[in-house]
Amino acid sequence: MWMVHAALQSSPMLRLCIFTCFLAVRADVGQECPKFTSLGFPDAILGTNLKVRLLLYTKRNPNCAEIFDDHNNHNLTVSTYLNVTKKTIIIIHGYRPTGSPPVWIDKIKDLLLEIEDANILIVDWNRGATTLNYPSAVSNAKKLVDILKNPLEQMLENGATLESFYMIGVSLGAHVAGLLGKAYDGKIGRITGLDPAGPLFTGKSSHERLDYTDAQFVDVIHTDIDALGYRKPLGNIDFYPNGGTDQPGCPASLLGGVSQYFKCDHQRSVYLYMASLEENCNVTAYPCDSYEDYRNGKCVSCEAFHPLPCPVPGYYADKWKNHLIEKSPPVTTAYFDTSDKEPFCIYHYFVNIVIWNKNSRSGFIKIKITDNAGNTTESKIYSDAAAFHQYKHAKILAGFSPDFDNIAKISLTFSTRNVVGPKYKLRVLEMRLKSLSVSQRIQLCRYDFTLLENIETSFRPIPCLDIMD
Repeated sequence: MWMVHAALQSSPMLRLCIFTCFLAVRADVGQECPKFTSLGFPDAILGTNLKVRLLLYTKRNPNCAEIFDDHNNHNLTVSTYLNVTKKTIIIIHGYRPTGSPPVWIDKIKDLLLEIEDANILIVDWNRGATTLNYPSAVSNAKKLVDILKNPLEQMLENGATLESFYMIGVSLGAHVAGLLGKAYDGKIGRITGLDPAGPLFTGKSSHERLDYTDAQFVDVIHTDIDALGYRKPLGNIDFYPNGGTDQPGCPASLLGGVSQYFKCDHQRSVYLYMASLEENCNVTAYPCDSYEDYRNGKCVSCEAFHPLPCPVPGYYADKWKNHLIEKSPPVTTAYFDTSDKEPFCIYHYFVNIVIWNKNSRSGFIKIKITDNAGNTTESKIYSDAAAFHQYKHAKILAGFSPDFDNIAKISLTFSTRNVVGPKYKLRVLEMRLKSLSVSQRIQLCRYDFTLLENIETSFRPIPCLDIMD
């Protein structure tokens, strides 16, 4: 008996094995699977005290969580399914004003397990996040940091590494991830912030919120910077879909539904992240100083990331880690547009127009593409007025929700948008259409034609006689 006791004391892995075997027997008893805490609006009115549950999913238990409760003091070493040699993805939700479980929580777990053999640890702090008193939820979020340190410490003691931790924080949860990362001097592998909360964090120092120094790599998606989200960059790379404000498909007024009006933009960051896991489209983001510069076609080159293409938001953003953290300072803002529904893809094209008018003109170009099946789509990107000068290239960014393998027709409409005054025309020497999303695709051209103001001109493009970069 003394020898067994000595062996247990000297070998943490042996203790872990014994605990695992013991719990494996219990797992066969057929107990009901633990679920994320479900509360209601009455709980939000009364407010809730902080209580944390950690739900563990792996490829061995993808549909039935293993829970660590107060009886074993969140002891993650006592686990049937945990493998500390694998990556651990920690998902931290945010403020819950109604008490209902996040509608996306199961889907993001399932998608992650489809592509990664990892420990998925969902932090259920619904008791604490559920309240109509937002400052109370913020206070509980800060307390959550110390609670989460305990399971991380125990995993580290049993063989995990800081680099193996990847935290995905939503809204308030993004700042929780940042504060937890600070506790480990920024040595945690990665943090993804999904529309980090703005209220009560805007204007705070980097010590009080998510910051790019909180992990070895920090990426952020901003989708509601004019309301519930944080406006300024927080990570090594910050993505601003649709400029980070009004998201396509979300209600523009309260008439679209009170709940959706307030949360749709804010929540879009989560759905964009999940779309990146499904790989249904090729979403490309363009590093740029502002959304306006991106929209006006000033940031369509990603030469700084060669041989990699332009960065992508979401799960695979860390492929650009080395390029991003080596910058000085190691922060980048990137912009892209999306469609109004999943998977939110927009395929970018570059339209290059050279005129031979002697007099310069300023105006707008509406762009439509028709495929071989006769389907016509208008560009969803509306740039500012372009300046057309003789023999100089006017560059216009366009974006379409379908991609085009075969283009049968291009339609252009030139407008100065002047209500009074003469109508102008552009004498086009060359029009060139280049796919940015699929760079190897052949460039299409049209030569020597005229655009009359406010008159749509359609033509069948031909392969360009030469290739421009």
